[in-house]
Amino acid sequence: IRLISQWKCLENFIQENVRSGMEEIKRTAVHTQTAAMLEMGTNLLSQSAEQTRKLTDVETQVLNQTSRLEIQLLEYSLLTNRLEKHILEQTQEISRLSEKNSFLEQRLLGLEAQYGRELRGLESEKEQLQELVQRQSHTVSQLQAEVGSSVRNSTLMQRQQAALMDTVQQLLAMVNNCKEISSVPSGDLLTFRDCAELLQSGATDNGVYTIRLPNSTQTVKVFCDMKTGGGGWTVLQFRGNGSVDFHRGWRDYKTGFGEPSGEHWLGNDIIHKLTNSKEYSLHIQLKDREGDEAFSHYEHFYIDGEENNYSLHAENYSGTAGRMSSLAHSGTQFSTKDRDNDRCTCRCAQLASGGWWFEACGPSNLNGVFYPSSTSAVRYSGIKWYYWKGPNLMATMATMMVRPANFKRPDVR
Repeated sequence: IRLISQWKCLENFIQENVRSGMEEIKRTAVHTQTAAMLEMGTNLLSQSAEQTRKLTDVETQVLNQTSRLEIQLLEYSLLTNRLEKHILEQTQEISRLSEKNSFLEQRLLGLEAQYGRELRGLESEKEQLQELVQRQSHTVSQLQAEVGSSVRNSTLMQRQQAALMDTVQQLLAMVNNCKEISSVPSGDLLTFRDCAELLQSGATDNGVYTIRLPNSTQTVKVFCDMKTGGGGWTVLQFRGNGSVDFHRGWRDYKTGFGEPSGEHWLGNDIIHKLTNSKEYSLHIQLKDREGDEAFSHYEHFYIDGEENNYSLHAENYSGTAGRMSSLAHSGTQFSTKDRDNDRCTCRCAQLASGGWWFEACGPSNLNGVFYPSSTSAVRYSGIKWYYWKGPNLMATMATMMVRPANFKRPDVR
């Protein structure tokens, strides 16, 4: 019983010690767990705070991005509104253009119908005019035949009248100069006003002849070309070798210079008196250093007197020296180095040399400097006929000559 009591006491003691140890262990474990949990809580709080800060940053970024997107969306909305307005305006404009196009189409259809009616009317008028032209052509042909017959009769009468006048002049000369008849060659008793009349009288050789200017007692020696194009040409100017200086003043060009048998200018006074007595044609012949030849022909030609500065008048161009005339326009005044009548402030006669109808220094000057064949440089002061060889013309011959516009060879009836 004592052992049992001791055992029970020992058991109680052990139980109390164990219980107290267990309680201590529990308290220690609780404290340890509590500390671990506190530490874990602290870590969790730290992590939670960091995550909260990150979430806050992300939220801030999201808010910023959202704000930007909202602004862009607003801008896009405004742009969309403007585009919609512009599209609406364009739609309205297209509608107006469509209405206008419809109106124009209707107008075009009306014009086409009107044009068709007018065209049919014009075709009818054309047929009537063609019939009228045919009738008129037949009438003109008849009139031409009658005029030709009249012209032939008139020409015959003119020749008879000229022969009669020559006979009368001869008789008068014989009466007034009966003592000198034997010493005067019979040919000198006849007077001719141009080379065409000389040709009509029987002179057929090229050469220097004496003519008497119309309505004047003045006689002039001229060179007559009796071969070119039927002959009868009175030469006004000739360039062939550069032996005569053409850079002269007004007085020389007025009275003329050089010799008719060589290079010369007949004289503006003489040209005026000759070409104003009847209708004359002008013929210009050119030749360059390559041997190429060309001509320019004007059906009607004359120059005014000195009071109008020998103004040029030339019409109805034809020829091989260019598709168009290089001669100045009608009404152009003559200029020399001491008398400037051109339309340029540069004084063309000084710049281009010679005396000519320069206008504004124009495309022609047959009285420029005669440069030798050895010269290769293009010179503005040389002989020029632009629409034939441009500025590169190196002329070796240039001549101007006239004859009556209605000229016919003596053997032509």
